[in-house]
Amino acid sequence: MDLVVQLHSHLPWVLGHGDWPHGSDWLSEATLETYLPLVRQLRALRDEGTDAPVTLGITPILANQLAHPTFKGVVSRYLAQRIASHDEGAREFEGRGETDLAWVARWHLEHLKGLETLWTELDGDVLGAFKGLADENRLELTSSAATHGFLPMLGRDESIRFQLRLGFAEHVRLFGREPAGCWLPECAYRPAGWWEPLHNAPHRGMRHGTEVDVAQAGFRYVTLDAPLVAGPDKRHRRPPYRAYRIQSPDGSAPVRALVRDPRTAAQVWSADGGYPGDGAYLEFHKQHWPGGLKLWRVTARKADLGDKLPYWPEVAENKIREHAGHFATLLGAIAREQHPWGTTLITAPFDTELFGHWWFEGPDFLAALYRDLRHQPLIRPTTAGWHLHDNPDAPAIPVAPGSWGAHSDWSTWVGAPVAYMWRRLWPLEDRFWTLVPRALGDERAHVALAQLARSFLLAQSSDWPFIVTMGQAADYGQHRFHSHCADLDRLLDALTSAVDGSATFDGANAIAAELATRDDPFPDVLPTLAASLA
Repeated sequence: MDLVVQLHSHLPWVLGHGDWPHGSDWLSEATLETYLPLVRQLRALRDEGTDAPVTLGITPILANQLAHPTFKGVVSRYLAQRIASHDEGAREFEGRGETDLAWVARWHLEHLKGLETLWTELDGDVLGAFKGLADENRLELTSSAATHGFLPMLGRDESIRFQLRLGFAEHVRLFGREPAGCWLPECAYRPAGWWEPLHNAPHRGMRHGTEVDVAQAGFRYVTLDAPLVAGPDKRHRRPPYRAYRIQSPDGSAPVRALVRDPRTAAQVWSADGGYPGDGAYLEFHKQHWPGGLKLWRVTARKADLGDKLPYWPEVAENKIREHAGHFATLLGAIAREQHPWGTTLITAPFDTELFGHWWFEGPDFLAALYRDLRHQPLIRPTTAGWHLHDNPDAPAIPVAPGSWGAHSDWSTWVGAPVAYMWRRLWPLEDRFWTLVPRALGDERAHVALAQLARSFLLAQSSDWPFIVTMGQAADYGQHRFHSHCADLDRLLDALTSAVDGSATFDGANAIAAELATRDDPFPDVLPTLAASLA
């Protein structure tokens, strides 16, 4: 039975939007805690001859940040600050006689210096490191919608086309190859049918399914959550242990879908019983200030922060091996259980940032898992693309609307706390797509139009409603959404006036230049914009 481990790497655009706590430090944290450790472990597995064919998704908006001219300097400064903070923290604890915490700080210091060595070796080119592994056929790289827009709620089909086609084009630009896989943002899917997600939504009416735009953009497969494919008959649920084709009303089925396995997902995601909550692992929430040093272990799932004990790396290492062995054994048990039914696939998708950022030991767990899988004869680790190539036959099925969010529906991104965002965004969609054909026809408008397109895409990020709904940084999510909408409004006004002839292009170009100082992804956005028109 094949195992596909999918890692979905994504951060919204944060460059140019401050440092701490949700600006560039967010990107730097992910780089030091997740991306660099993942590169290190994948290279180590390669060098020892252990196959680790991860299917690694990198969203276009994240890839643009990893390739940005300022990225290397931003992360280098952050890394230097982290090293200094741990050195100062160790000396502080030593001065107070707290030798156990001083030792943990020194351990983290050496860990950071090891990452600094890798960072220097890569010359800051994390994207190139992943591309190199893909070029060696050690992993498969996949893409997503350009800014991770929540596609089922976008009011215009042009907007969905633009998100997906730009996501495809940016992957080609940055990695030099066409992606077969598309990570649907939030695994969100909308079938063909009547569309009216909120009362009296504009453009309500019949619309085609998400799979049509996915296929037209050039992608061949997506990943969905199990409830979306299970079917309406509770007595005869479709199993998640195979790939399917998404069937459109006309009978066509151009896009295949992998299905998240809920049993393996629970071992990692569950707040109650998942591996990351084990008492041996590094505590995420308790930190020492100044510096934000994480020096304690989880200790117990229900322990108060004041009761956390100092971190013991060697105990965590033993627990990593135990949990990797348990996970490998679970995979083998699923393979034996499913063998009589002829099912062929276990799909295990996770947010990449879980491994290392939220779960410090996560990259080491993944490496230990692939080593243990060498002793599971019924499990073949592979990539999504290789599995689909080897298993071309897949039943065509209708797919229900939903996502991998709470209740497997859209409520996280369209519920009462965030419904106003769509009421704000839909009129801007109409204004944007009304202007685009006219602005494309006037070369004087192209510079401002390109920046307008960037603001349009950034306002659509699914991160803003997610952050607001989850409540942990609601003010930030609201601020980013409203600021991008305000940018879009202002530039729409100026560029519309210029195209109409009631103003010069100087005003629109000045606004575009101002916005480009902080929002400058997707350097060649206009060809895809033109291709996305109805």
